[in-house]
Amino acid sequence: MARGRAANYEEQHQAILQQAAELFALQGYWATSMNQVAKACGLSKPALYHYFVDKHDLLVQIAQGHVSRLQNLVEQALHTQASTSTSSAKPEQASTEQQKALAFLEALIQSFVQEYAQARYAHRVLVEDVKFMQPQAQAQVLQAQRDLVDSFAQALSSTWPQLQPQGLAKPTTMLLFGMLNWLFTWFQPEGDLSYTQIAHMVLQLLQGGVPALVRQN
Repeated sequence: MARGRAANYEEQHQAILQQAAELFALQGYWATSMNQVAKACGLSKPALYHYFVDKHDLLVQIAQGHVSRLQNLVEQALHTQASTSTSSAKPEQASTEQQKALAFLEALIQSFVQEYAQARYAHRVLVEDVKFMQPQAQAQVLQAQRDLVDSFAQALSSTWPQLQPQGLAKPTTMLLFGMLNWLFTWFQPEGDLSYTQIAHMVLQLLQGGVPALVRQN
């Protein structure tokens, strides 16, 4: 008879992913062994293999789990936006619709920064270690990341419609992700600024910079 899963299987599974993400982020993927992961989790190596096939499996699940949570944040923001939007907008409502678009963009930025704060090791793995994945798994994660970029590009275009005809929506989106994705390399959460304040600063930079950008083009 096949051995059943323990009652705390999912809890232990997530704990291993978190510990492995920390080791990969701080030591590097190739420098981290399954023995080190098992030891850090207080497990034997055979017990670790009860949860994961190999180290690559750990890497894939860390990256896919993190990017899936980011996709869920987009879906949640879209659902909230849909529940508060009217079915059609009149011309005089254009400014109101733009304000809603800005609020949606702010919600996206805030939620992503907060997720990065809670999963900074997993985020670092996603940013730095996807290149070590096998082709099929890598392609799936990269496609998910492209979808996220498209969601932000659409949010930016809705807020500043001038970006799209000038071909600036995607470059501006990539600049935005340049600010967000590398927070873990310099931001100290125990310092003077909170993640919420950082997210607000990012939005302010966009509000001040994008109008100047579209005027110049």
